[in-house]
Amino acid sequence: MPAAGQGNLHASEPFPQAAHHELGNTQLRANLRHATHTIRDKRLKVVGELPDWEELRDAGEAIKNFSMATLEQRLEEFERNFTAAGGTIHWARDAAEANEIVTALIREQQVAEVVKVKSMATQEIGLNEHLEAQGIDAYETDLAELIVQLGHDKPSHILVPAIHRNRTEVRDIFLREMPEVDPELTDDPPRLAEAARRHLRKKFLTAKVAISGANFALADTGTLGVVESEGNGRMCLTLPETLITVMGIEKVLPSWRDLEVFMQLLPRSSTGERMNPYSSLWTGVTPGDGPQNVHLILLDNGRTRALSDRVARSALNCIRCSACMNVCPVYERTGGHAYGSTYPGPIGAILSPLLTGIEAEENNSLPYASSLCGACYEACPVKINIPEILVHLRAEDVDSRRGQARLPSQMDLLMKGGSWALGSGKHLGLLEKALPLGQLAAGRRKKIKKLPGIAAGWTASRDIPAPPSKSFRDQWNAEKRSQ
Repeated sequence: MPAAGQGNLHASEPFPQAAHHELGNTQLRANLRHATHTIRDKRLKVVGELPDWEELRDAGEAIKNFSMATLEQRLEEFERNFTAAGGTIHWARDAAEANEIVTALIREQQVAEVVKVKSMATQEIGLNEHLEAQGIDAYETDLAELIVQLGHDKPSHILVPAIHRNRTEVRDIFLREMPEVDPELTDDPPRLAEAARRHLRKKFLTAKVAISGANFALADTGTLGVVESEGNGRMCLTLPETLITVMGIEKVLPSWRDLEVFMQLLPRSSTGERMNPYSSLWTGVTPGDGPQNVHLILLDNGRTRALSDRVARSALNCIRCSACMNVCPVYERTGGHAYGSTYPGPIGAILSPLLTGIEAEENNSLPYASSLCGACYEACPVKINIPEILVHLRAEDVDSRRGQARLPSQMDLLMKGGSWALGSGKHLGLLEKALPLGQLAAGRRKKIKKLPGIAAGWTASRDIPAPPSKSFRDQWNAEKRSQ
């Protein structure tokens, strides 16, 4: 089995306990409900404009499946073309290697600060924390990431990391963390954006090194691409002399033509827009224009481990649009922090355990963070069957625990009993003879309010109606005899 992923991929406590804490935050729940419903409604409107939306989803799924099936060839092709264009490729087995490579590249430039454009991969490997420990300051330039950084917080959403904050909270963070900000700053969004712009402008103009993520890598041309909404990414990608990109190996696409599909799928699924306001594509080094020292770190960190799972490998098809999170009833109520990992919501519930292994710390609880309603599958632009993978990972979790236990668990005994009862009509008939005992347990109110053992989890939030005095089969046979 390939090496497991490291970094910010691990839950610190089981999801049920973490979710219980977050459910007590009424402001968080109000913020999440407002934000997710707004994005969801915008998405439905722009998706409804396309008569071939389902065909686009099919195409996106097919392209990503082909990329994953031929990943080794696609990566080698990309490396050849990226290198021929003047870029330098670095391969990182895990988070530790990636962090060390980035640190060494920054040291070569003899600087102590860098600017960053939003990157899930650098959050995954804990790059900011690593650089801080090395005496290097990393400044987030994406507005939402900046809010999270200044608030000494963690992202709560893939696309909108500060989705759990309202504008009043943002104003308070700016007043507390930005020394140069106007003390009379209001929570008017344009005023907040202006304050952030002034705070970042000097960083953009003086930074010699920038760090970016990548939404796509095109194998046939060696091109990298970043899409964003604010233009801050464009500043990071063009002004500094050195550009370091950290990208998961699953982001590679076969050809330039594939962008035709994903440039329609991604903006509509993520922000509910017809196109991204800023789409930046670069191919290596162009003399006299843009960064002249271009590096790309191709990150594994558990991805080949996920790829080895034939049932669940399609989780690597994710294009980080967050559509699954915006329709998930569980995420809407708990927020992203309850998942522990950099990747929250339905996609995080499958991706994090796949990268780390189902046995890692508390990640074995994440596949249960779902009602299996299927809304995430319907919303996913590349048709990742998240409910199917959740059930698969739950089975893996049960199997891993069974291998550790000396005695059968309550669930094992219940499943064994269910197999015996449902495996034979005679067995089921014998159990049906006990239905009057169920009525006796229900009492006068005809409701069973408490069950023992693990079944108590069911009756903790609902009552069970008293069973009938006769089974359906007994009633059917009686009816036939009377004719």
